[in-house]
Amino acid sequence: MIRNPVPWPGGARCAASLTLDMDAESILYVAQPERAHRMVAAASMLRYGPDVAVPRILDTYAHYGIRQTFFVPGWCAERYPYAVEAMLRAGHEVSAHGYLHEPPNTLGDEDERRCLERAMDALVRIMGEKPAGWRAPVYQFSHRSAALLIEHGFAYDASLMGDDVPYLIDTPRGRLLELPSQWGMDDWPPFLHSSELGLEMPIQSAARAWEGWWEEFEAMCEYGGLWVPVWHPFLSGRLARWRTTHRMIGRMLETGRVWFAPMREIAAHVQRCITDGSWVPRIDAYPPAENTSRRP
Repeated sequence: MIRNPVPWPGGARCAASLTLDMDAESILYVAQPERAHRMVAAASMLRYGPDVAVPRILDTYAHYGIRQTFFVPGWCAERYPYAVEAMLRAGHEVSAHGYLHEPPNTLGDEDERRCLERAMDALVRIMGEKPAGWRAPVYQFSHRSAALLIEHGFAYDASLMGDDVPYLIDTPRGRLLELPSQWGMDDWPPFLHSSELGLEMPIQSAARAWEGWWEEFEAMCEYGGLWVPVWHPFLSGRLARWRTTHRMIGRMLETGRVWFAPMREIAAHVQRCITDGSWVPRIDAYPPAENTSRRP
């Protein structure tokens, strides 16, 4: 069903990266800057991410001996440097996710560039190097985003949903590797419920959420795909939810079919396969060619 699966390392049937977007209170300050300081209950929920959930998540990763990827807005890196430093000490990847979680497709040309560069600067001050990857806040990749990422030397993007395996975005500035996911792998739909944020999803149990994620995992393993959850520490890092995830990671490893890796290592492997000719990616033109068809 996947016509062009990537040859994953060691004969693995799929690649997996459990990506965690540590947004913390940035989502308050970008959406409601005038009243964010008064939204105490929402802020406490969001601070649970860096203060409680991130250490718990890192303990699980250490238990299983896996390294994964966190996407962190620059503002959050500045506000919670100890959380980012803990990720780095444990050997995990930290990649860019806007500065104040600004959706790029709501910004003008110069504002999108400024936010990207400010986000990079904040991470470089903590990491000592540029991030390898980027995910657009709320997946809202703009018509400028790919070219800006290429200009600034990013190895991959993780914002789009155009395939089950990596693919290339072709732009006038060059080509960018896309490591896609999809809303079905996001934890906002099953877990996010906050009247202050104006998002009141029907909360599901961890087991119910994992029914869908496990189906996606089994399909990716059967056909050679890329399994990329998009989770948030303040949601998925809650005790019962992460207890279930801890157990499910063990089940996944027991299959012997999955390669767990940070996104930058997945990107590097895919690029090697492209270079040595062992795999030929699909290429999307971006911005897409103008549709000149006419309806009758």
